[in-house]
Amino acid sequence: MSTQVIGGIGDTGADRSSSQGPVLEVRNLSVDFGVDKKWVPAAIDLNYEVKAGEVLAIVGESGSGKSASSMSLLGLLPSNSRVTGEVLLNGKSVLTMSPAKLRQIRGNDVAVIFQEPMTALNPVYTVGFQIVETLRLHNEISPDEAKQRALRLLQLVELPDPDKAFRSYPHQLSGGQRQRAMIAQSLSCDPKLLIADEPTTALDVTVQAEILDLMRNLRNQLNSAIVLITHDMGVVADLADRIAVMRKGRIVETGTAEQIFNNPQHEYTRELLAAVPHLGQGDGNDDVDITAALAAATHTELQTVDRDELERREQEVLAQLAEDQAVAHPAAEAVLELVDVAIEYPKQGRVPAFRAVEGANLTVYPGQVIGLVGESGSGKTTIGRAAVGLLPVAEGSLKVVGTDISGFRPTAKELVKVRRHVGMVFQDPSSSLNPRLPIGESIGEPMFLAGEAKGGELQKRIESLLDQVELPRSYRNRYPHELSGGQKQRVGIARALSLKPKLMVADEPTSALDVSVQAKVLELFQNLQRELGFACLFVTHDLAVVDVLADYICVMKRGRIVEQGTRDQILRSPQDPYTQRLLAAVPLPDPEKQRERRELRAKLLASTD
Repeated sequence: MSTQVIGGIGDTGADRSSSQGPVLEVRNLSVDFGVDKKWVPAAIDLNYEVKAGEVLAIVGESGSGKSASSMSLLGLLPSNSRVTGEVLLNGKSVLTMSPAKLRQIRGNDVAVIFQEPMTALNPVYTVGFQIVETLRLHNEISPDEAKQRALRLLQLVELPDPDKAFRSYPHQLSGGQRQRAMIAQSLSCDPKLLIADEPTTALDVTVQAEILDLMRNLRNQLNSAIVLITHDMGVVADLADRIAVMRKGRIVETGTAEQIFNNPQHEYTRELLAAVPHLGQGDGNDDVDITAALAAATHTELQTVDRDELERREQEVLAQLAEDQAVAHPAAEAVLELVDVAIEYPKQGRVPAFRAVEGANLTVYPGQVIGLVGESGSGKTTIGRAAVGLLPVAEGSLKVVGTDISGFRPTAKELVKVRRHVGMVFQDPSSSLNPRLPIGESIGEPMFLAGEAKGGELQKRIESLLDQVELPRSYRNRYPHELSGGQKQRVGIARALSLKPKLMVADEPTSALDVSVQAKVLELFQNLQRELGFACLFVTHDLAVVDVLADYICVMKRGRIVEQGTRDQILRSPQDPYTQRLLAAVPLPDPEKQRERRELRAKLLASTD
């Protein structure tokens, strides 16, 4: 992005950099919530400051108090909250402001980028209308002038077609585009302070890298102070100048990014950094080796190659890998086999049928873990849903446990039998568990409906499954809302294992979890897979997680498998330019290494463009 300021946006940056003192000062801030007639602390005696043009990252697990304390700065907490201490914005106390003055501050001097843009943006208004509304609320300008400034903002956040984005509703944009639109709205009044609450958690690595580049450029351009709330240490290494580590409502350690990453003092900080999955962890290699290998692969691949020749070479490699897999598993029958499979989403009303996957070839053998990776919209979840019979196969052959389900309807008896051998772990355990059922009933329901067990035997099986996923047996009577995210995901795994499946389909099971919780769930998943020996199709966009779990990796792009091979072949010596871009976009939990990876990614994007 050019560093030239567009149309007056950010024209106060020079003034801010010359102003004395920090933009934000937090002194002895405490936040409590009234629960059952008692005050429960969420944040205790927090002290920090942020200067203009500086990024302070507040990191910690869910429940550490980082979001609650940051939302209290703007009076965005519910009515059962109590906030004490002092918050100064450019020397003025925020907590003592009247509601009217606080509304004026919000959006004008302080803006928030929320974690989920789909819920933060109003679904019944266009993106342009919402930005114009914000501009006119805080500035006395005409509708035409507000529209022009809104279009300049959408251009500033690098949306490919600002005019189209202006006219679009939130659901008509991709996740990354919605996040950019929300950033544009946040920047509309040139805020002095920007609070970014998990701004990249739900995004693919490539989109995440683009959003981080965007925020870095905007920080330099607008000279705003930024408070970054996250549990992703790779994002912190990429963007933060200083770090505050929170645990159980308290800041346990602060320092520069280099100090925290290279010489953490507190035991909790060391545990947090050790839990971060990163490329190379699967076989003991480190990220430096992978970056060097990626740079070497990139250098050779970027020579001028005829596209037809590249596709021919790709088909030869795929055929050879399929042959190698068959040789490696000579006596085993494939648990899942796709041959030239095309999958369509059926026509609905006036919406025509959409072909999401084309020409897919994939084989999963007993005991094998295959990672299916790619960006959102690449078709990886579609393959997972088709494997359990939730989507019809338009062309080709799809066999599950030796049964071809290509021509079956979802109600066919044969499909019902096949599904008894397949378990599925969903991305969001909160929405996949029935909120009205205790978790013991949710786990036992598949066994009861399948006639596998009932009465006392069913209760024993439920207790055994709770033991396997390392949850206390007493939790059987709890409801989903009484469990943490990691605990709910363990329940989802137990439910998927209840019928002793031969194939497990795991759809992004750790993407929404903290790094420490994610590490525990991944370790549990590995142990269960080794103990029970089920085959697994692991769908994810997190290459570091695949590196820990998978034996074999398939890379998908726009409905096609563009590259597949063993973990080392794909992650240490990627051949397809798309795989190289995916790897280069993975942030590293080390500021110095991340700078090198970022430079490599910039070169790669420039050459492929």
